Amino acid sequence: MGHIDMNSVTRVSGSNLVRIALMFVALLLFIFPGTSISATVLRATDSVTEMILKAGIVVKAVLLILFLMSIVCWGIIIRKYFLIRKSQDQSREFLEKFWHGKNLTEVYRATKPLSESHLAEIFRIGFFELNRLYKTYKKEDKLTIPDDLSIQMGWIDNINRALRSAQMGEMQRLERGVPFLATTGNTAPFIGLFGTVWGIMTSFQEIGLKGAANLAVVAPGISEALVATAAGLFAAIPAVVAYNHFVNKLRFVETEMLNFSTDFLNLIKRDFFKQASVHEAKEFLGSAAKR
Repeated sequence: MGHIDMNSVTRVSGSNLVRIALMFVALLLFIFPGTSISATVLRATDSVTEMILKAGIVVKAVLLILFLMSIVCWGIIIRKYFLIRKSQDQSREFLEKFWHGKNLTEVYRATKPLSESHLAEIFRIGFFELNRLYKTYKKEDKLTIPDDLSIQMGWIDNINRALRSAQMGEMQRLERGVPFLATTGNTAPFIGLFGTVWGIMTSFQEIGLKGAANLAVVAPGISEALVATAAGLFAAIPAVVAYNHFVNKLRFVETEMLNFSTDFLNLIKRDFFKQASVHEAKEFLGSAAKR
Protein backbone atom coordinates (compact mmCIF):
# COMPACT_ATOMS: atom_id res chain seq x y z
CA MET A 1 0.00 0.00 0.00
CA GLY A 2 1.41 3.36 -1.04
CA HIS A 3 2.25 5.75 1.75
CA ILE A 4 1.53 9.44 1.44
CA ASP A 5 3.91 11.55 3.46
CA MET A 6 1.74 13.71 5.70
CA ASN A 7 4.64 16.13 6.20
CA SER A 8 4.28 17.11 2.56
CA VAL A 9 0.52 17.36 2.92
CA THR A 10 0.68 19.66 5.92
CA ARG A 11 2.83 22.11 4.00
CA VAL A 12 -0.19 22.98 1.89
CA SER A 13 -2.79 24.69 4.03
CA GLY A 14 -6.16 26.16 3.35
CA SER A 15 -6.44 28.19 6.54
CA ASN A 16 -2.71 28.80 6.80
CA LEU A 17 -2.14 29.93 3.22
CA VAL A 18 -2.20 33.57 4.20
CA ARG A 19 0.35 32.94 6.95
CA ILE A 20 2.60 30.99 4.59
CA ALA A 21 2.27 33.69 1.95
CA LEU A 22 3.19 36.40 4.42
CA MET A 23 6.21 34.41 5.59
CA PHE A 24 7.24 33.98 1.97
CA VAL A 25 6.81 37.67 1.35
CA ALA A 26 8.89 38.53 4.42
CA LEU A 27 11.62 36.15 3.25
CA LEU A 28 11.72 37.75 -0.20
CA LEU A 29 11.85 41.21 1.32
CA PHE A 30 14.70 40.12 3.56
CA ILE A 31 16.70 38.52 0.74
CA PHE A 32 15.91 41.13 -1.93
CA PRO A 33 15.33 44.42 -0.15
CA GLY A 34 14.49 47.31 -2.44
CA THR A 35 14.47 45.14 -5.57
CA SER A 36 11.83 44.76 -8.22
CA ILE A 37 11.02 41.27 -6.88
CA SER A 38 9.97 42.56 -3.46
CA ALA A 39 8.02 45.38 -5.09
CA THR A 40 6.16 42.94 -7.34
CA VAL A 41 5.35 40.63 -4.44
CA LEU A 42 4.08 43.53 -2.35
CA ARG A 43 1.89 44.72 -5.19
CA ALA A 44 0.44 41.24 -5.68
CA THR A 45 -0.22 40.81 -1.95
CA ASP A 46 -1.82 44.23 -1.68
CA SER A 47 -3.88 43.50 -4.78
CA VAL A 48 -5.36 40.27 -3.37
CA THR A 49 -6.01 41.89 0.00
CA GLU A 50 -7.65 44.86 -1.69
CA MET A 51 -9.86 42.59 -3.79
CA ILE A 52 -11.03 40.72 -0.68
CA LEU A 53 -11.77 43.96 1.18
CA LYS A 54 -13.68 45.41 -1.78
CA ALA A 55 -15.67 42.25 -2.44
CA GLY A 56 -19.40 42.23 -1.87
CA ILE A 57 -21.08 40.90 1.25
CA VAL A 58 -22.02 37.60 -0.41
CA VAL A 59 -18.48 36.96 -1.64
CA LYS A 60 -17.11 37.82 1.81
CA ALA A 61 -19.60 35.42 3.40
CA VAL A 62 -18.45 32.68 1.01
CA LEU A 63 -14.80 33.37 1.86
CA LEU A 64 -15.62 33.22 5.58
CA ILE A 65 -17.39 29.87 5.18
CA LEU A 66 -14.45 28.46 3.22
CA PHE A 67 -12.01 29.83 5.79
CA LEU A 68 -13.90 28.13 8.65
CA MET A 69 -14.17 24.86 6.71
CA SER A 70 -10.45 24.95 6.06
CA ILE A 71 -9.65 25.55 9.73
CA VAL A 72 -11.83 22.60 10.78
CA CYS A 73 -10.23 20.40 8.10
CA TRP A 74 -6.73 21.19 9.22
CA GLY A 75 -7.68 20.55 12.83
CA ILE A 76 -8.98 17.12 11.79
CA ILE A 77 -5.94 16.41 9.61
CA ILE A 78 -3.41 17.21 12.33
CA ARG A 79 -5.30 15.40 15.09
CA LYS A 80 -6.08 12.35 12.96
CA TYR A 81 -2.52 12.05 11.69
CA PHE A 82 -1.05 11.87 15.18
CA LEU A 83 -3.91 9.68 16.48
CA ILE A 84 -3.52 7.03 13.78
CA ARG A 85 0.28 7.10 14.01
CA LYS A 86 0.14 6.66 17.80
CA SER A 87 -2.44 3.89 17.45
CA GLN A 88 -0.26 2.00 14.98
CA ASP A 89 2.91 2.47 17.04
CA GLN A 90 1.20 1.19 20.19
CA SER A 91 -0.36 -1.71 18.27
CA ARG A 92 3.06 -2.85 17.08
CA GLU A 93 4.25 -2.70 20.67
CA PHE A 94 1.19 -4.66 21.77
CA LEU A 95 1.78 -7.45 19.23
CA GLU A 96 5.29 -7.96 20.60
CA LYS A 97 3.90 -8.34 24.12
CA PHE A 98 1.00 -10.50 22.98
CA TRP A 99 3.08 -13.14 21.21
CA HIS A 100 5.74 -13.22 23.92
CA GLY A 101 3.46 -13.13 26.98
CA LYS A 102 3.34 -16.10 29.37
CA ASN A 103 -0.43 -15.95 29.79
CA LEU A 104 -3.34 -13.72 28.87
CA THR A 105 -3.42 -11.90 32.19
CA GLU A 106 0.20 -10.86 31.76
CA VAL A 107 -0.63 -9.57 28.29
CA TYR A 108 -3.67 -7.73 29.64
CA ARG A 109 -1.60 -5.95 32.27
CA ALA A 110 0.90 -4.95 29.60
CA THR A 111 -1.89 -3.34 27.55
CA LYS A 112 -2.95 -0.83 30.23
CA PRO A 113 -0.49 1.89 29.08
CA LEU A 114 -1.49 1.27 25.44
CA SER A 115 -4.73 3.23 25.60
CA GLU A 116 -4.64 4.33 21.94
CA SER A 117 -3.89 0.91 20.45
CA HIS A 118 -6.78 -0.50 18.44
CA LEU A 119 -5.43 -4.05 18.73
CA ALA A 120 -4.97 -3.78 22.49
CA GLU A 121 -8.58 -2.65 22.88
CA ILE A 122 -9.84 -5.59 20.82
CA PHE A 123 -7.76 -7.98 22.94
CA ARG A 124 -9.11 -6.49 26.17
CA ILE A 125 -12.71 -6.97 25.05
CA GLY A 126 -12.03 -10.54 23.90
CA PHE A 127 -10.14 -11.36 27.11
CA PHE A 128 -12.99 -10.04 29.27
CA GLU A 129 -15.51 -12.18 27.39
CA LEU A 130 -13.38 -15.32 27.60
CA ASN A 131 -12.75 -14.77 31.32
CA ARG A 132 -16.47 -14.17 31.92
CA LEU A 133 -17.41 -17.41 30.17
CA TYR A 134 -14.75 -19.31 32.09
CA LYS A 135 -15.88 -18.01 35.49
CA THR A 136 -19.52 -18.80 34.66
CA TYR A 137 -18.54 -22.33 33.71
CA LYS A 138 -16.32 -22.69 36.79
CA LYS A 139 -19.21 -21.78 39.13
CA GLU A 140 -20.90 -24.98 38.02
CA ASP A 141 -18.08 -26.91 39.74
CA LYS A 142 -16.89 -28.43 36.49
CA LEU A 143 -13.45 -30.05 36.66
CA THR A 144 -12.70 -30.16 32.95
CA ILE A 145 -12.87 -27.73 30.08
CA PRO A 146 -16.01 -28.34 27.97
CA ASP A 147 -15.25 -30.83 25.21
CA ASP A 148 -18.73 -30.69 23.73
CA LEU A 149 -18.44 -29.10 20.31
CA SER A 150 -21.70 -27.15 20.64
CA ILE A 151 -20.55 -25.57 23.92
CA GLN A 152 -17.17 -24.67 22.46
CA MET A 153 -18.78 -23.13 19.37
CA GLY A 154 -21.10 -21.16 21.65
CA TRP A 155 -18.08 -19.75 23.50
CA ILE A 156 -16.33 -18.94 20.23
CA ASP A 157 -19.45 -17.27 18.86
CA ASN A 158 -19.79 -15.09 21.97
CA ILE A 159 -16.14 -14.05 21.83
CA ASN A 160 -16.36 -13.41 18.09
CA ARG A 161 -19.35 -11.10 18.59
CA ALA A 162 -17.47 -9.22 21.30
CA LEU A 163 -14.46 -8.85 18.98
CA ARG A 164 -16.63 -7.57 16.11
CA SER A 165 -18.25 -5.05 18.43
CA ALA A 166 -14.81 -3.86 19.54
CA GLN A 167 -13.69 -3.56 15.90
CA MET A 168 -16.68 -1.39 15.01
CA GLY A 169 -16.07 0.78 18.07
CA GLU A 170 -12.42 1.30 17.17
CA MET A 171 -13.25 2.09 13.55
CA GLN A 172 -15.80 4.68 14.66
CA ARG A 173 -13.23 6.22 16.99
CA LEU A 174 -10.54 6.41 14.31
CA GLU A 175 -12.90 7.52 11.52
CA ARG A 176 -14.45 10.35 13.53
CA GLY A 177 -14.12 13.60 11.57
CA VAL A 178 -12.78 12.01 8.38
CA PRO A 179 -16.11 12.28 6.48
CA PHE A 180 -15.95 16.06 6.96
CA LEU A 181 -12.79 16.07 4.80
CA ALA A 182 -14.74 14.41 2.01
CA THR A 183 -17.58 16.90 2.47
CA THR A 184 -15.15 19.80 2.21
CA GLY A 185 -13.41 18.32 -0.80
CA ASN A 186 -16.72 17.86 -2.60
CA THR A 187 -18.47 21.10 -1.67
CA ALA A 188 -15.75 23.75 -1.24
CA PRO A 189 -15.12 24.24 -4.99
CA PHE A 190 -18.85 24.70 -5.59
CA ILE A 191 -19.19 27.10 -2.67
CA GLY A 192 -16.32 29.09 -4.15
CA LEU A 193 -17.92 28.87 -7.57
CA PHE A 194 -21.15 30.24 -6.12
CA GLY A 195 -19.23 33.25 -4.81
CA THR A 196 -17.63 33.72 -8.21
CA VAL A 197 -20.95 33.55 -10.07
CA TRP A 198 -22.49 35.99 -7.66
CA GLY A 199 -19.56 38.37 -8.06
CA ILE A 200 -19.79 38.20 -11.86
CA MET A 201 -23.52 38.88 -11.69
CA THR A 202 -22.77 41.95 -9.60
CA SER A 203 -20.17 43.07 -12.16
CA PHE A 204 -22.69 42.82 -15.00
CA GLN A 205 -25.17 44.83 -12.97
CA GLU A 206 -22.56 47.57 -12.60
CA ILE A 207 -21.96 47.46 -16.34
CA GLY A 208 -25.67 48.05 -16.89
CA LEU A 209 -25.73 50.93 -14.46
CA LYS A 210 -22.65 52.60 -15.93
CA GLY A 211 -23.61 51.87 -19.52
CA ALA A 212 -20.05 50.84 -20.37
CA ALA A 213 -18.57 47.43 -21.07
CA ASN A 214 -14.87 48.16 -21.27
CA LEU A 215 -12.20 46.15 -19.43
CA ALA A 216 -11.68 48.81 -16.77
CA VAL A 217 -15.27 48.37 -15.63
CA VAL A 218 -15.50 44.57 -15.84
CA ALA A 219 -12.06 43.47 -14.62
CA PRO A 220 -12.17 44.60 -10.94
CA GLY A 221 -15.49 42.85 -10.19
CA ILE A 222 -14.52 39.64 -11.96
CA SER A 223 -11.13 39.59 -10.22
CA GLU A 224 -12.83 39.91 -6.83
CA ALA A 225 -15.23 37.11 -7.75
CA LEU A 226 -12.45 34.73 -8.85
CA VAL A 227 -10.86 34.98 -5.40
CA ALA A 228 -13.78 32.88 -4.12
CA THR A 229 -13.00 30.10 -6.61
CA ALA A 230 -9.33 30.12 -5.61
CA ALA A 231 -10.30 29.96 -1.93
CA GLY A 232 -12.58 27.01 -2.64
CA LEU A 233 -9.75 25.13 -4.32
CA PHE A 234 -7.33 25.98 -1.51
CA ALA A 235 -9.80 24.48 0.97
CA ALA A 236 -10.72 21.45 -1.14
CA ILE A 237 -7.36 20.18 -2.42
CA PRO A 238 -5.72 19.47 0.97
CA ALA A 239 -9.00 17.97 2.24
CA VAL A 240 -9.20 15.52 -0.67
CA VAL A 241 -5.53 14.51 -0.38
CA ALA A 242 -5.86 13.99 3.38
CA TYR A 243 -9.13 12.08 3.00
CA ASN A 244 -7.61 9.62 0.53
CA HIS A 245 -4.59 9.19 2.78
CA PHE A 246 -6.67 8.47 5.87
CA VAL A 247 -9.01 6.12 4.01
CA ASN A 248 -6.01 4.02 2.96
CA LYS A 249 -4.64 4.10 6.50
CA LEU A 250 -7.98 3.10 8.01
CA ARG A 251 -8.41 0.30 5.49
CA PHE A 252 -5.08 -1.09 6.63
CA VAL A 253 -6.12 -0.71 10.31
CA GLU A 254 -9.38 -2.55 9.63
CA THR A 255 -7.54 -5.42 7.96
CA GLU A 256 -5.09 -5.52 10.87
CA MET A 257 -7.95 -5.80 13.38
CA LEU A 258 -9.63 -8.57 11.39
CA ASN A 259 -6.38 -10.53 11.20
CA PHE A 260 -5.72 -10.15 14.92
CA SER A 261 -9.26 -11.23 15.80
CA THR A 262 -8.78 -14.36 13.71
CA ASP A 263 -5.44 -15.08 15.38
CA PHE A 264 -6.93 -14.55 18.83
CA LEU A 265 -9.82 -16.92 18.14
CA ASN A 266 -7.42 -19.51 16.73
CA LEU A 267 -5.30 -19.19 19.88
CA ILE A 268 -8.35 -19.91 22.04
CA LYS A 269 -9.37 -22.88 19.91
CA ARG A 270 -5.86 -24.28 19.77
CA ASP A 271 -4.67 -23.72 23.34
CA PHE A 272 -7.59 -23.01 25.66
CA PHE A 273 -9.98 -25.77 24.63
CA LYS A 274 -7.18 -28.31 24.52
CA GLN A 275 -6.55 -27.92 28.24
CA ALA A 276 -7.50 -31.13 30.00
CA SER A 277 -8.68 -29.52 33.21
CA VAL A 278 -9.94 -26.29 34.68
CA HIS A 279 -6.63 -25.94 36.50
CA GLU A 280 -4.67 -26.03 33.23
CA ALA A 281 -7.06 -23.52 31.71
CA LYS A 282 -6.42 -21.30 34.71
CA GLU A 283 -2.71 -21.38 33.85
CA PHE A 284 -3.55 -20.32 30.30
CA LEU A 285 -5.65 -17.37 31.47
CA GLY A 286 -3.37 -16.40 34.33
CA SER A 287 -4.25 -14.76 37.61
CA ALA A 288 -7.46 -13.21 36.24
CA ALA A 289 -9.06 -16.66 36.31
CA LYS A 290 -8.36 -16.97 40.04
CA ARG A 291 -10.45 -13.97 41.02
